[in-house]
Amino acid sequence: MFKSVFTISKMDCPSEESLIRMKLEGLSTIKSLVFDIENRKLTVFHSEENEEIEKHLKELKLGTEHKETIVVQQDEFKDDSSVQSKLLWTVLIINFAFFIIEISTGFISKSMGLVADSLDMLADALVYGLSLWAVGSTVFRKKKVAKLSGYFQLALALIGLIEVIRRFISFEAVPDFKTMIIVSILALIANSVCLYLLQKSKSEEAHMKATMIFTSNDIIINTGVIAAGVLVLLTQSKYPDLIIGAIVFLIVVRGAFRILKLGK
Repeated sequence: MFKSVFTISKMDCPSEESLIRMKLEGLSTIKSLVFDIENRKLTVFHSEENEEIEKHLKELKLGTEHKETIVVQQDEFKDDSSVQSKLLWTVLIINFAFFIIEISTGFISKSMGLVADSLDMLADALVYGLSLWAVGSTVFRKKKVAKLSGYFQLALALIGLIEVIRRFISFEAVPDFKTMIIVSILALIANSVCLYLLQKSKSEEAHMKATMIFTSNDIIINTGVIAAGVLVLLTQSKYPDLIIGAIVFLIVVRGAFRILKLGK
């Protein structure tokens, strides 16, 4: 068994992880991929020396640099995909459920902050779903789903930004700050639970750091929507909600382009 270590300077979220997994999927010698997003490092366990691994990685133009390839004992390699899949399914379900909750209450309360946060939850669910796609599926099908998901998310985010602009220049009622704060607190709790589960796995599964970083960003966004709700209460103005909504929509647009990159 061989272990190759690469540094990938532009790998900073699960979108790049999914891109790398899909790119390397056709190489039968690969037994396991271990991602360390925080340190931008990828460890590849493979059954025989294979220069195609480095070649495939460099084709992605993510700043790949080969550090070392060493021979390791078979017992150093452990297939933890089953454990990781269960955790990813859990956070996927939580994120998708809160996408439904937030987008519904966002429209009811007239809060663009909640609507934008719901799309961020959807973005997470899409990335987790693509990562969990059945092993037997073809690379072509995975890329097709990634492309459709990316365009769908991009379209929703752009519609959201247009709506934010419309509300900025027209008369709109002040959003319901109570709903904003309560739902965002619930979303914050949900993401904190996800982060706890992922941190719990971190001691055993190194590459789960990728999803931990994604979930940590969600907690920051949840806090931003809560702060916007408090500012709406204090100022009785629609603008704090619209500003945080615009910021989150831009984050979602960035995520959509990353998902589209998976389809190339």
